[in-house]
Amino acid sequence: MYVPTHFAPADEDVQQLLDHHGAADLITDGPDGLEATMLPFVHDREGGRLLGHFARNNDHWKRADGRPGLVIVRGPDSYVSPTWYASKAEHGRVVPTWNYMTAHVHGTVTVHDDVDWLADVVRRLTDLHEADRPAPWRVEDAPEKYFRGQLRAIVGVEVRIDRVDAKFKLSQNRPAADIDGVVDGLRAVGDTRGAEAVAAHRP
Repeated sequence: MYVPTHFAPADEDVQQLLDHHGAADLITDGPDGLEATMLPFVHDREGGRLLGHFARNNDHWKRADGRPGLVIVRGPDSYVSPTWYASKAEHGRVVPTWNYMTAHVHGTVTVHDDVDWLADVVRRLTDLHEADRPAPWRVEDAPEKYFRGQLRAIVGVEVRIDRVDAKFKLSQNRPAADIDGVVDGLRAVGDTRGAEAVAAHRP
């Protein structure tokens, strides 16, 4: 990954992205070439792993087990209009760009077809994504027999993290007045997450 110095995130910022991303793309190279599946993952910091699950009917898991994998994790991304830059009025030498946060997680894929392993991962994923809701749903809210039946429809996946390359391109290379303009512009178009990301990582 090409990462200019001003777009290189701190290690803890990368860990936070892995902790709180949405679904991510798992890419592996199999007999028929590259395959990609978008999957929910939970980041196990202590174990240095990403944990998730495939639909059992998705044959990708059969070809991914034991293979090197790349997981592309994303944070907010936003179109940036040059009209938001104070520099436009000063000299006009501005162009559109795109802001984004991403991490490329490299590691070995292991498939798990064990009900207890799967149940633990589903609970962790559920707890992660329900945590901020007023009345969080819990696995225990579903009938046990139904929950166990649903587990038979999925296959677990673990990516043991070997390396993470990350880039947070959030207007850090712009003058302060331009950054202010980007934050205001993103808020004006309703992109709150993008605006917050720029504001949180300004130099």
